[in-house]
Amino acid sequence: MIELVSGERCIGCSICVKVCPTNVFDMQDGQLVIARQEDCQTCFMCEAYCPVDALYVAPYADRSVEVSEEALLHQGMLGSWRAEIGWTTGSETTMAARDTTPFFEQFTKTHRPKEG
Repeated sequence: MIELVSGERCIGCSICVKVCPTNVFDMQDGQLVIARQEDCQTCFMCEAYCPVDALYVAPYADRSVEVSEEALLHQGMLGSWRAEIGWTTGSETTMAARDTTPFFEQFTKTHRPKEG
């Protein structure tokens, strides 16, 4: 579940607002706020797309947890999802650069609804 927006890191680009499938965020006076935390599906889209690693999504979809920005920074957790999926500057391969078409074609072939 989305737990943190770093006020120091956030640049107000609103990319996270645009990619969030459940409309969790609002922009208020140019600042990002978590407006509907309970609607978060823990999809990590906001964290993945944040260009400045200002967001932290905890891996728990069923409950909120208390986090400390200082502790997250110390543990290297801000931006860790982007690094994990290869979306950080300097990554040798990235999910964005790879052609994922074969994966999705295979997935749709093997997961079609049964007829009749």
